[in-house]
Amino acid sequence: MRRKNEDSGQTIRRAAVGLVALAALLIPAPVASAGPPSANGHDKVIELPGASSAEGIAEGKGTTFFAGDLFKGDIFRGDIRRGTARLYIDVPDGRMAVGMKVDVENDLLFVAGGATGQAYVYDTDTRKTVATYQLTGDPAFINDVAVTDDGAWFTNSTKGELYFVPVDRHGKPGDAVKTLTLTGPAAETPEAFNLNGIAAVRGVRTLIVAHTANQALYTVDPDSGASADITGDSLPYVDGIVVKGNTLWAVQNMINQVSRVRLDSRLDSFEVRDVITSPDFQIPTTAAVFGDTLAAVNAKFGVPGASKYEVVLVDAR
Repeated sequence: MRRKNEDSGQTIRRAAVGLVALAALLIPAPVASAGPPSANGHDKVIELPGASSAEGIAEGKGTTFFAGDLFKGDIFRGDIRRGTARLYIDVPDGRMAVGMKVDVENDLLFVAGGATGQAYVYDTDTRKTVATYQLTGDPAFINDVAVTDDGAWFTNSTKGELYFVPVDRHGKPGDAVKTLTLTGPAAETPEAFNLNGIAAVRGVRTLIVAHTANQALYTVDPDSGASADITGDSLPYVDGIVVKGNTLWAVQNMINQVSRVRLDSRLDSFEVRDVITSPDFQIPTTAAVFGDTLAAVNAKFGVPGASKYEVVLVDAR
């Protein structure tokens, strides 16, 4: 169902802060990155000016990226080549911005709404809100999104469900939301945060989801909801994922790293090929890949005195 957002920001922020605080009880204090620094001691960092929090990032056209203020819901636009970013969409009170993805062909930005249970669609040219969806009621944490040729899939960290928002051939989001109830291991909800990152692969015949609580990757059939394990090493604190061909990057937030893994041809298993670290990582949560560059956003969950939020650019290989 599509509707305008009339909820008060105060109520939503209380719910969001409560859920994040609950998660904080389940994770250790952040640790320093163990990897070697780049040649100059640091990687390239792009500040999100004025951001009060951060979580999501999405690849736009060319070298453009979009990133979000987690608790305010505002959207920033930046350029990895220029190394700059600015506030781009000042959203109404009461929204959140968690994971996000761009439908480049239709100039649409899909944003997961966290504890609101909502999803938002913005026009990347006009900056206007195209649609607002109430995907589900409480409890909810709409965490991430994957864009396909005909719509977008959203994860919910508190329920074994996915939600699909259709987009017609004219690039207009539809009114009806499909709820896909999962079966198998991806449906498990043993902790506060379960389903997290999501990607569509193989011409959208298969979805891949990251499961934070189970430290695992799963395939999901987008028609039946059946899920299966992609066997491999455990991925502690797995958060957002990016898939390009048979390569998957898994952001592991509280241990300040991104694992680059190789998926087998049948999506039955994976092998960790490299672990990407940076002295500038401070709880990265999601990432976007631009050729040989990986852009990860620092959420700084649990980092004392955090007042600035940024995107860190590292070598994707």
